Amino acid sequence: MMINFNPQTSTFTIETQNSSYIITISQKGYVAHTYYGTKTGSDDVTYLLRQNEYPFSDSEVFREKLCLLDFLPQEYPMEGIGDFRPAALAVKNSHNHNAVELKYKSYSIIDGTVELPDMPHVFVSEADKTSKAQTLAIATSDEVLGLEVTLYYTVFSDTDAIIRFAKISYTSPKKDTPALFITRALSASFDLDNDNYDMITLNGSWARERHIDRHPIHKGMQSVSSNRGVSTHQEHPFLAVLAHHADYDNGDVYGMNFIYSGNFIASVHNNQFDSLRIQIGLNPENFCWKLSSTENPVFYTPQAVLVFSQQGLNGMTHAFHDLYRNHLIRSPFKNKMRPILINNWEATYFDFDTEKLLKIASEAAKDGIEMLVMDDGWFGHRTSDNSSLGDWYVNEDKLKGNLKNLVDKVNKLGLKFGIWFEPEMVSPDSALYRAHPDWAINIPGREPGLSRQQLILDITRTEVQQYIFDSIAKILHSANIEYVKWDMNRQLTDTASSTLPDDRTGEYFHRYTLAVYALQERLLKEFPNLLLENCSSGGARFDPGMFYYSPQIWCSDDTDAFERLAIQEGTVLVYPLSTMGSHVSVCPNHACGRTTPFKTRGYVALAGTFGYELDITKLSDEERRLIPSQIALYKNFSSLIREGDYNRIASFSENGEFDSWICVSKDKTKALMTFVQIFNHPNYKTRMIKLKALDDNKIYQISYPDEDQNKFKPLTLSGLTIKNAGLPVARDWGDFQAKLIYIEETK
Repeated sequence: MMINFNPQTSTFTIETQNSSYIITISQKGYVAHTYYGTKTGSDDVTYLLRQNEYPFSDSEVFREKLCLLDFLPQEYPMEGIGDFRPAALAVKNSHNHNAVELKYKSYSIIDGTVELPDMPHVFVSEADKTSKAQTLAIATSDEVLGLEVTLYYTVFSDTDAIIRFAKISYTSPKKDTPALFITRALSASFDLDNDNYDMITLNGSWARERHIDRHPIHKGMQSVSSNRGVSTHQEHPFLAVLAHHADYDNGDVYGMNFIYSGNFIASVHNNQFDSLRIQIGLNPENFCWKLSSTENPVFYTPQAVLVFSQQGLNGMTHAFHDLYRNHLIRSPFKNKMRPILINNWEATYFDFDTEKLLKIASEAAKDGIEMLVMDDGWFGHRTSDNSSLGDWYVNEDKLKGNLKNLVDKVNKLGLKFGIWFEPEMVSPDSALYRAHPDWAINIPGREPGLSRQQLILDITRTEVQQYIFDSIAKILHSANIEYVKWDMNRQLTDTASSTLPDDRTGEYFHRYTLAVYALQERLLKEFPNLLLENCSSGGARFDPGMFYYSPQIWCSDDTDAFERLAIQEGTVLVYPLSTMGSHVSVCPNHACGRTTPFKTRGYVALAGTFGYELDITKLSDEERRLIPSQIALYKNFSSLIREGDYNRIASFSENGEFDSWICVSKDKTKALMTFVQIFNHPNYKTRMIKLKALDDNKIYQISYPDEDQNKFKPLTLSGLTIKNAGLPVARDWGDFQAKLIYIEETK
C-alpha cells in the first residue's frame, strides 16, 4: 500500500518510491504535518510533533490554544485563530470576520486519481498497465462557518511525487445563509525544521526566462509570485528548499511546482522557532472567491506537486519529468518524434507572401525539414504589430489564391503545415474591435493600457469564447493544418468584467485562466490530432498547467545558443526536454547580436523539440550542409532525449568555462552527453568529466556521432571508471565550441 492509516497513533503515512509523508490528527483535532523526507519505518513518529515542548504547556494537555497553534506544524494552516505564520486558507463571512478553524472529520483512501473540474490534473491513462495511483482524502470542517475542506494527496507507483489540492465546500443547510468569501486558498503547505537550507527559484525577464537563483534562507518571508495573469517571464511557479551542501547529485531537496497558468505565489517563511513553512498556490493578491450555498458552493484549488529527493537536484528532476511525461501530458504526440519544423518569423517577420513562403518550404524540404510554420502576419491587414488581432481571416494580398492554395502547395513539397494565432488579443485597429469594443477588458471610465499595440479580449464571456473558437476552427477546417502555435504577447491589466457582479470581481484572474483552459480543451476535442504548441511572448506561460493541452511550449524568444544554456538549464530542472521548444537560428542572433557556430546552435537545440527559426534561402553553403546531419542526429537520438533521464553534469554559471548535461536511458544501456565549451584557454590539459548517472557494472563504448570517426577513436570504459576516474573531453580550438558524446553498453 502507498497510503496507510494507523488508528492507534492517528497517523496517515503516504509513501512514494523513496520518501515518506506522515500526517497526524493532533490531540485537539487539527491536521498536523509530522514528517516528509527519506523513508521511515512503521514506528510511531508522533514524537516529532514535540507535543510536550510547546510554550506554556505541560506533557499531557495544552493549556492554551494560542500557544499550540503558534507552534504546531500544520497541513493546511488557517487564518485568524492563533497561527500567525502564513495561512493556506483565509475566509471572511458577512460580518467581515476572518477566523476559520478546521478540525478533522473523516478520511477515505481512493484507488486512482481524482479529477479536477475545468482544470489540468494528473491521471493514470487507460493504456498504462504498470503504474498505479492512490489518493488520500482528509475531510475537515468548521461547524461555525458551515465550511468543509477536503485535503487530497495523490501518489503514483512510478514517481517520487505527491500531488496536493483542496476542495472547499459551503455546507450550510440554510438557503438564505450569507455568502462566505475565500481570500486565500493555497494548494499545498507543509512545515519543516530549518537545517541550514538554501532556496532555489527560477527568475528572469523576456528573452532570459527561468534562470536559477540560489540563496540561503533567512528569517521571515521569502517568496516569488505573479500578479500578471500568467505564470510570467519574471517569476516562476516553482521553488526548491535544499541542504546547503546539496548539489546536482547529492543532498536533500524538496521541490514544489504548481499545475496552473495564472497568478501564483510560492513562498518559504522562517519563523521564530527556526521552522520553515513552505507553500504554493493561487496568489491571494486581487483574489476573492464568493462561496454561496445556492450558486457556487464549491471551490477547487489547482493541483500542486511536491517532490523529495535524497539524490540532489537530478533526483528531483527525474521525479518531476516522470510525473509530467506519464501522468499530465495527454497529447497523442507525447511519445512520438515531433516533426522538424521551420518557422518563418525570424526569417521574414511581417514581410512575406505566398511566393516567399514556398521558396523557404522548397529549400527546407531538400534538407529534410518536415513542416513549415507560418507565423504572425497572415490575417486581416496585418503588416506590423499595430493592427488586425481578432480578425482571423486570410490576408489574400499576401496569400494570393487563399490559404488552402498555400497549404496544398506546401504539402505537395512533402512538408506539413502549421499556423500561428494569438486568440486572446484584439487590436484597436481591427474590424472586431470596431464592432465590439466592449469585448476588450477595460475599467469603465479609464483608458486601457496598450502593450505591443494590443488589448485583451474578455474571454470569460461566453460570446467572446464562441467567436474565438469559431474563428480558429474555420481556419483549421479550411486546409490541412496540423500544428498551431498559440501565442499571448502581453499580460493582464485594467481587469474588470461586465458580467461579474461587484462582489465577484476578485474572481476575475482565476476565471480568465479557466477560460484559457476551456478554449484549448474545446479546440483539442474538435481537432484531436492537432499538435498544439503554447507560447506567451516566448516563455511567459511555460508551466505544467499548459502541458495538459500542449506537449510542448516555446521556451524563449531568445534563440542564441549561449543564452539558451541558462534558460534551458533552469527549464529542464523541472520540465522534460520533450516539452521545450528549441530552434536553430541565424547569427548575429536577433535577440542579442552574438555569433556562435552553427554546429553549436544545433547541439543546444537538440535538447528539446528541434527545429529552425531562420531563412534557409540565405544560409551559407557550409551551414546548409550541416542541416541534414543535425536532422539525422535528432532522429537518431529523439527517443533517448524524450524518454531518458536528464542529468546536469556542469553549469557554466558555476564554473565560468563550460556547460554539460547527459540523457541516460532508463535501463542505463545508452546515453548522449552534450558538452559546450564556452571559453577556451591556451596550454590547458584535457578535461576529465566524472559521470555518476551510468551503471557502475556495465562496460560502455564511447563514440562521437557527429565527428570524423578516424579522428575520434572509440573508447571502452566501465561505468565505475567513468564515475570515479572520468571521461576525457578534449579542448576545442575557439570559444562556443560543442561536441556530442554517445555512450552505449558493449558486450
